Amino acid sequence: MTKSNQTPQELYYLMVQTRTLDRVIGAHDGHWHGLEGEEATIAGIYHGLQKGDVIAPHYRGAVSAALAKGADLKTLMAGCLGRSTAYHKGRHRSDICGPPELGLIGLYAGSLGPPLGYAAGAALAAKLDGRDDIALGVFGDGTSSRGDCHEAMNMAAVLRLPMVFVCQNNQIAISTELSAGVAGSITARGASFGMPSAEVDGNDVIAVKNAMDEATARARRGDGPSLIECKSYRVAGHFYSDAEDYRDREEIERWRAKEPIARFRAYLIAEGIQTEEDLDRIDAALTEEVDTAFKMALEDPVPEAALLAPDDVYAEARP
Repeated sequence: MTKSNQTPQELYYLMVQTRTLDRVIGAHDGHWHGLEGEEATIAGIYHGLQKGDVIAPHYRGAVSAALAKGADLKTLMAGCLGRSTAYHKGRHRSDICGPPELGLIGLYAGSLGPPLGYAAGAALAAKLDGRDDIALGVFGDGTSSRGDCHEAMNMAAVLRLPMVFVCQNNQIAISTELSAGVAGSITARGASFGMPSAEVDGNDVIAVKNAMDEATARARRGDGPSLIECKSYRVAGHFYSDAEDYRDREEIERWRAKEPIARFRAYLIAEGIQTEEDLDRIDAALTEEVDTAFKMALEDPVPEAALLAPDDVYAEARP
């Protein structure tokens, strides 16, 4: 790892918060899409964005994206549990549909490619309005082969939109290994559209953060889009109850030994940035915070039928 002028404690906090949420919700919901092994990529991508920036997050990390944009933990947790106290009042799943008022584009239809086009539209709006806000489109290695991914990148490159594309490459798309689903280099695909493209170690949070800083600065200057490919590994199953009978257990354990939180923790201690006691306090505080938010949300009511089709679902009709 290389030294950075970013806030290491904030990066560590977001990484541990991501893992703590993952374990608490995953223990309750077997269909929760686990994040173990990808925390450095998540923290490096979403840390430090501006209020007006728009994010189309990958579903694996969408809750962390919302938290990084200032969402309330307990309200998000209520959404993950389908409670009426959620941002969406229990109408959508908060694990894949963040609050739009905070600049989150949800995965409402469950189709992984279209939000990238929506993010390109948000980037176009920022450019036309003369704002220095950017759009961030995050996708997996599987989605990198979809046509709408390439259409969004082409549009962003042609119009020099203030946008950053990030491939959260965990090397497996549900049960399809990278080599069986992606031909060639994902990084090279961005370069083919004439945009700066970089492959980084997705388990090195500082490397991810530095690449993001460079790409966002370029976008805010009006120099157009960039692509970052974060190479990591999905230690977790596709979801918590996944039988995972499609891959080698030894490979999973090899990657678990390289997990990013322990790696960053060792770096912070070795460099004298944080003490082990300081990091233990952060861990304990996050465990208590997430556990408390979960228990509170669990006691909240589910939405009544009338709440699922109210007047505020649609824009007010014009005369």
